[in-house]
Amino acid sequence: MNVDVRDIRAELEAYEWTRATWTSSYLLACSPFRRDEDPSFYVYFEGTATARAGYWGDRGTGETGAFTELIARLNGIGYDEAAEYLRLKYGENESGYDLPALRIPKLSTEAAVFKPLDIAILDPFKFRSPYLGRRAISEAVQRLCRIGYDTSRKAVTIPIFSGDGTLANVKYRRVDTKLFWYERGGRPIRELLFGLDVIYRQQCRRAVIVEAEIDAMTIMTAGVPAIATMGSAFNRYKADLIRRSSIEELIVLRDNDAAGRKWQRAIIAELRSNVKVSVATVNSRYKDVNQAATESSVDQVASYVIRRRTLREIKIMLGA
Repeated sequence: MNVDVRDIRAELEAYEWTRATWTSSYLLACSPFRRDEDPSFYVYFEGTATARAGYWGDRGTGETGAFTELIARLNGIGYDEAAEYLRLKYGENESGYDLPALRIPKLSTEAAVFKPLDIAILDPFKFRSPYLGRRAISEAVQRLCRIGYDTSRKAVTIPIFSGDGTLANVKYRRVDTKLFWYERGGRPIRELLFGLDVIYRQQCRRAVIVEAEIDAMTIMTAGVPAIATMGSAFNRYKADLIRRSSIEELIVLRDNDAAGRKWQRAIIAELRSNVKVSVATVNSRYKDVNQAATESSVDQVASYVIRRRTLREIKIMLGA
């Protein structure tokens, strides 16, 4: 895959790594694929005498592989899908190699400073796909979130704004597959919350927090403010964004899986001393709130929020 990227590190920063060490030439962290107490997983940013840039290995298992395989495994998709993801994000394959030469700048010890993206990059996407409408997202909410459509790549465009309204990143979601990717040069997703700009604009004091953007838009369609962590990882940066916002009550609405339970516990542990936290649950028949809305109704989604439970009623979740 002919990925011409300024910094392969930026691609890997979209994922959560445990006990990570970032250097100018490699990433060392605990394996994302198994229980790993000591960092034994590595990815090269630069080519070596025995491996090309983007190659990875696990000293604990002896596994090694190329970059496309790593992207496939991190996203739980097939190799061909991962290759398509890289092609859509970085362009056509011209070399025939799994990962050709990368242009890697030397990394500074200073924290990266991300400038807002030019809002004009959204101008080519002022179209509408029926995809989100079929997923129970109203037209009003799509306008509120400034959703668009990339006709050439058949992808819904989901802008992600900072609290001050500046454009921080854009998610591209194919309408015919599960592939998605983010705008090159955008702020890392680990430092963002989808929907935060709406919270600031409307000075919302109560909001639902969910994992996925489409779930947040489902809640908005039900008439309730919502934000999304854009994944099942929750960190202190995202927590600080909530602390600095107008939110006084946060309703946690998780997916019905193990990752969702872990995500919920992390949010409760991090924020219970700062805001009023309550928990809502989706009927176990459904994986998440959007599936509930699509297969049942948006009104039922609203009822999940109304039936939320306070922390006093869920002491077991806090280990009490």
